[in-house]
Amino acid sequence: MIDAEMKKAFAAKLRAGETQILPGCFDAMSALMAEKAGASAVFTSGFAVSASHLGFPDVELYTMTENLTVVRNIANAVSVPVVADTDTGYGNAINVMRTVREFEQAGVCAMIFEDQTAPKRCAAAANQVEIIPAYEHAAKIRAAVEARRDPDTLIIARTDAMTEDESIARARMYVEAGADLIQPISRTFTDFAGLQRLRAAVGVPLSLQILGWLEKDLTQEQIGQVAGLACYPLVGLMTVARAMQDNFAQLMADKNTHALPHPVMSMAEFKNFIGFEEIEDQQARFLLMDLKAAAKAS
Repeated sequence: MIDAEMKKAFAAKLRAGETQILPGCFDAMSALMAEKAGASAVFTSGFAVSASHLGFPDVELYTMTENLTVVRNIANAVSVPVVADTDTGYGNAINVMRTVREFEQAGVCAMIFEDQTAPKRCAAAANQVEIIPAYEHAAKIRAAVEARRDPDTLIIARTDAMTEDESIARARMYVEAGADLIQPISRTFTDFAGLQRLRAAVGVPLSLQILGWLEKDLTQEQIGQVAGLACYPLVGLMTVARAMQDNFAQLMADKNTHALPHPVMSMAEFKNFIGFEEIEDQQARFLLMDLKAAAKAS
């Protein structure tokens, strides 16, 4: 969990368009991995959370409280800012207000609300998505802004509109409603010029999910020109999925671990990563002291 000064500095960077690169995570361990790799902030991916915790596609089958539990554990595990995927806000504008308060209390620095109907579908994977009227999502954004207790808790409005013109029109409404950043989807904006048009039209930095053509074609310089946030939502999930799939298959084929295709972390490395030494130090300082005190008292 971070302090107020770090949160304020993070918000200032995003609002100023100083691009922050965020790995996507899906539980406390993946967030710790990202932090230890040098990430200055992390992003919780709804796609990854749904897959890892429920074993289901990203179609908003988990509840607000299920997502909140994952995000709270992540925020407690790391000492860098956390940006949360909060889907549609889990209902209407009043539900959004509760979502903001709960996630803000959990230690989140920013939330992303999309304008799909609930339950949503993953725009990167679904064949089609349905969106709510622009005025309705603008009301949700106004409600989110009003509900936050800290002005440095950022509200990011995502539009899943399928044409550039409609996306830009909606994004303008969401900025007028108080959104700090705007997030488009990659299937709507298919080149850098389109992202530049969106950035110029809305007057605030973009939040980009680096997937598809954005991952292949955009340079870091181009990302820096338009985005405050550049999230790589699925690197962690897909890395783990491939490694486990291959290693489990080899394990079951060979009935041993002699020829696993991917290297595994040693127990010593994992103990160091997860913090066993710190816990054992605490046990030595506190649990043994309690035992000695009890022995003296008896």
